[in-house]
Amino acid sequence: MTDYKTTLNLPQTEFPMRGGLPNREPQTLAYWDSIGLYQKMREQGKGRPLFVLHDGPPYANGDIHIGHAVNKVIKDMIVRSKTLSGFDAPYVPGWDCHGLPIEHRIEVKHGKNLPADKVRELCRDYAAEQIEGQKADFIRLGVLGDWDNPYKTMEFANEAGIVRALAKMVEGGFVFQGLKPVNW
Repeated sequence: MTDYKTTLNLPQTEFPMRGGLPNREPQTLAYWDSIGLYQKMREQGKGRPLFVLHDGPPYANGDIHIGHAVNKVIKDMIVRSKTLSGFDAPYVPGWDCHGLPIEHRIEVKHGKNLPADKVRELCRDYAAEQIEGQKADFIRLGVLGDWDNPYKTMEFANEAGIVRALAKMVEGGFVFQGLKPVNW
């Protein structure tokens, strides 16, 4: 049987016939990490007009779901697009480590009769554990960002800043007790 493949003027490529994405994606992510891709993008962006995407953080209370994935991937595309358009576009990921979702998880696991300081300690530990899992998932999705220096609402410096901001609002007369809540 004659092989006519060699008689055709077809382009030659090093691309494999099959994508093999389950193997290729981790290799690509490892390569990006090994060359410090995000850091290189940040260095090349110095001196350019600044574009900052303020990312509302997810709760640090469980595995990511499709909503988290869509949210982060869209924001990643915006940041990359702005970078390619000539902007210095940093992305600093973060997590909301306070609130009822985290406290509820601790209450379900340990009961309601814990001292307040123990509840806070368990909540911090739980949030830190969830952050690591979510961070790994977002990196696996290919989201580029400053993953080594994220912001977390449970950091004491952030909590102190919130108290200082509230004190300024109180001093300015913007905080008062009324008869009904003002939802704005």
